[in-house]
Formats: sequence, structure tokens, C-alpha cells
Amino acid sequence: MSDSGSIKNAVIQQVLEESNLANARTLIENVQTNCFEKCIFKPAGSLSKSDETCVTTCMEKYMAAWNQVNATFIARVRREQGNH
Repeated sequence: MSDSGSIKNAVIQQVLEESNLANARTLIENVQTNCFEKCIFKPAGSLSKSDETCVTTCMEKYMAAWNQVNATFIARVRREQGNH
């Protein structure tokens, strides 16, 4: 591979890694915001067992939905790349 091809691939890889990191940050922020608002009605020094259960369930559902959206998006991008 030529030097310019190697540089291009390295830049693409770096952009993908930065994008993945930004997506992970967004996921964590959204989970924190949404699950906290949904589950924690009376913030205190510690979580009750029902708070813990609610937060865990909320996080699992949110992450499952996030994974489904990402999988669908990736499949779409791959289809579109195949058409060009």
C-alpha cells in the first residue's frame, strides 16, 4: 500500500475510534440522565433496593435499544457502501 493509502487508513481509523468514544460518552450521559429521572424520586446518600432494580432494568433496556439502533445504522451504511 502506498504511503498516502496508509495515512488515509490511519486517519479513518482514528476518526472511527474518536466517533466510538463520543458515542460511548453519549450513551453513558443519556443512561445517567434518563434512568436517574425515571428511577430516583428521592435522592439520598444511598440507593434503595427498588432504586437499584429500577436503574439496572432501565440501563439494560436503554443499552439494548442503543445496540439495536447502532446495528441497524451499521447495516444501512454497509448497504449504501455496497451500492457505490
